[in-house]
Amino acid sequence: MSYVTVDLPAGVFNHGTDFDSTGRWRDANLIRWQNNSVRPVGGWTTRKASAFASVPRGAITWADNSADVRIAAGTYNKLYAVNAGGTVADITPTSFTSGVVDADINLGYGGSFWGLSTFGTQRSSDGVPAEATSWSLDTFGQYLIACSSTDGKIYQWQLNNSTVAAVVANAPTGNKAVVVTDERFIFALAASGNPRLVKWCDREDNTAWTPTAVNQAGDLELQTSGEIMCGIRIRGRTLILTNVDAHVATYSGPPTVYGFQRVGTACGTISRMSAVAVDEGAFWMGAKGFFTYNGSAVQEMPCDVMDHVFKDLNTAQQSKVCAVHNAQFGEVWWFYPSGNSLENNRYVIYDYKEAHWNIGVLDRSAGVDSGVFRSPIWFDASGNIYNHETGYSHGSSSAFLESGPISIGAGDQIAKVNQLIPDELTQGGVTLTFKTRFYPNGDESAHGPFTLGNPTGVRFQGRQIRMRINGSELKDWRAGKMRLNVTGGGNR
Repeated sequence: MSYVTVDLPAGVFNHGTDFDSTGRWRDANLIRWQNNSVRPVGGWTTRKASAFASVPRGAITWADNSADVRIAAGTYNKLYAVNAGGTVADITPTSFTSGVVDADINLGYGGSFWGLSTFGTQRSSDGVPAEATSWSLDTFGQYLIACSSTDGKIYQWQLNNSTVAAVVANAPTGNKAVVVTDERFIFALAASGNPRLVKWCDREDNTAWTPTAVNQAGDLELQTSGEIMCGIRIRGRTLILTNVDAHVATYSGPPTVYGFQRVGTACGTISRMSAVAVDEGAFWMGAKGFFTYNGSAVQEMPCDVMDHVFKDLNTAQQSKVCAVHNAQFGEVWWFYPSGNSLENNRYVIYDYKEAHWNIGVLDRSAGVDSGVFRSPIWFDASGNIYNHETGYSHGSSSAFLESGPISIGAGDQIAKVNQLIPDELTQGGVTLTFKTRFYPNGDESAHGPFTLGNPTGVRFQGRQIRMRINGSELKDWRAGKMRLNVTGGGNR
């Protein structure tokens, strides 16, 4: 008889078979690790219920020159502003052309483009979905700058709730996204209908877009085979991502104004909302993996949950994938649609401070880090606005963590367990369930759940043991290393 310590490394490993995750955590929901102990993620409260009539796809928070904090978000057919008190203003421009809620395959009667086939003939599909409408939102000084991926015009809103956003004079149309650089230029991306063209206005003057001898407006066509998807500010530079590669724009002053350098290939972003800036670099999700830019080059990140994410991703709706930075905990969250879901319903997290991965289930369509607000502001597909990382209420969801197989010794003998000594901060904050098998593909038996005490009497046996931790509602529980009192049995 001896005590065996169950000490599994932080992070989820869900890649390959169930047995491949031996000695690792395999499944999780609404939990995180800090210093190798497990705790629930922060909960959320509703900031504004049904604030928007459709799905928000793009959001920003900022403070104006009077220190009033504001929220803006865009849907396929509307642009909204929300003040600190929760008042929602419809600031949709009068010239705005609505987009589409869902991505769609251009096929059938009326699909694809005019003149490509004869009347009454069904078009065939190339398998490439037309993307769902998303917004890129930024600020130019205290004013909001906005561009819808399907409308293509650049708008400015000057903070007056009784006045809608207006087209920026002289700005190019047919754009896919915008970003405001640290040097206070507006970049129009995939500008004027050219998927590789970057145009920028004069410095500090967003109405001057035609280059002259006395201004710094300009344009450049990227040397890429792809289409520009988005741009984000990183420290001192602007990162531009296409669907195939990555480029960095560096300010050099007149006469060239900006220099562009390709910093990565075969690293395109999966959507226009999948990238976030972190310090000098950035993280984003690609069509087949995850990437980071460290300030000098792009690297593909080894991912312990690759199978879990990409085998279940609804690729037809991948244009809805969105990334949110949660700086307080050193995390990047990606929300994505799984299976046949039309909306984001799952997430994958990379903890860049402790270098591990995490997964779970949650419906969020856009989000912004805490920034000018005390907590992160995230949005769901129903148009609700939430304050996250507040309390530990997770609505109807529950926090749990489940291991892969735990082999006792060499795994050749049957382990008989009769006692558990828990390592848990809030006594009674969690329950434990054990699942046993005698062979990797054999039938699995469940034992528990057990309410924890010192010690806790249990009774089960098997060659492989899995452990599931379920957290109690509304508690900041912590779970560490569990010890099992084990006696060895025979080989049969």
